[in-house]
Amino acid sequence: MVNETSSGVLAGVSVAGRSGHWDIAYDAGRITALRPAQTGGGGFVMPLLADIHTHLDKTMTAARMPRRAQSLFDAIEMMGQDAARWTDDDLRARATQALDKAHRHGTALMRSHVDWPTADTPRGWHVLRELAQDWRGRVDLQLSSLTALDDLLRIGVDVAPALRHDGGVLGAFVYRNANQAADISTLFDLAESHDLHLDFHVDEGLDADARGIDAIIDQTAKRGMGGRVLCGHGCALSVRDPAEVETLLTRAADAGIGLTVLPGANSYLQDARTGRTPRLRGLAPLQEADAAGVPVMLGSDNVRDAFFPYGDYDLIDVLRMGVLMGHLPPDNWLDAISARPAAWMGTTLDIRVDGPASFIHFDATDLNDVISRATATRRVWRDGAVLPPFQGDL
Repeated sequence: MVNETSSGVLAGVSVAGRSGHWDIAYDAGRITALRPAQTGGGGFVMPLLADIHTHLDKTMTAARMPRRAQSLFDAIEMMGQDAARWTDDDLRARATQALDKAHRHGTALMRSHVDWPTADTPRGWHVLRELAQDWRGRVDLQLSSLTALDDLLRIGVDVAPALRHDGGVLGAFVYRNANQAADISTLFDLAESHDLHLDFHVDEGLDADARGIDAIIDQTAKRGMGGRVLCGHGCALSVRDPAEVETLLTRAADAGIGLTVLPGANSYLQDARTGRTPRLRGLAPLQEADAAGVPVMLGSDNVRDAFFPYGDYDLIDVLRMGVLMGHLPPDNWLDAISARPAAWMGTTLDIRVDGPASFIHFDATDLNDVISRATATRRVWRDGAVLPPFQGDL
């Protein structure tokens, strides 16, 4: 970190969620006062960020892919071939680069899914568990397993105890499985017996008959597991009957399910055909979900791999994509990359007196200005110090 001063005042700033302008006084790494300012022009201050859906084991492999993925399952196949060549050093270098990028962009919390295809604990889990220790206090990292539902029913008795021991989350990929409702019920049995939270990749396609989320909602409501079950993607909701989706989202809200929408990889992979502009983008109905009372979050998802060869672990860029693709009013959706995912991960990220002097300061008038100008200067403050910018890629 680079210290500007051990104490001082950020004068005349706009603060996310507060009207008017404010002076933020800080000393010894803490905020000592928040006072109404007499003048503005000091920039825009917002809380640190939380990225609840990433894939650190796959990241930074795009240059190794033989071609552009033509579908979700094509990307899965290519990543599987690459994974066979992963080493501890390779995983550690790529994931460290990703965490450093996220840290310097202002992310303080992250959840990474880790592919777990067999009963043995995967190499990626071991490496990321070590990195979680190394990065504690900079980017606090949660880990979630990721296993295809059919495979998880076979190996779950081995996976679940390991997750419980390591404080992990139980994750499954669900898409038009045979015996889906019964198998999801069995998976909930496993989660309950080991006191695990659940995080699903569900209905990640454009088939209107992909209805895994329906069974997940049923089981969450039946077992009273609200606040413990997160659904990611939900692309099929974009092509299902709107009246049916409205009812489904009301049930999801009543059950206490969260929804993570991933604008990057979903828009890249859904309806993808060479030489043709996509007509359908696979964006789950996030406005409707929010209106129904479902906690909606945005995440980086895949970054620079077979699923999405772009991205930089910058949640402001993710919010910008969400705002443009989902026609969202920015001020109403900042919580989707900060307060909501932070709460889902069991903590808070806010700007308050006696709290840490940790926030993001933009040379901008407000969040709309931040979204409009990708070149707005950003300074990430952590405990009263300004982080230096990221130094470069591998």
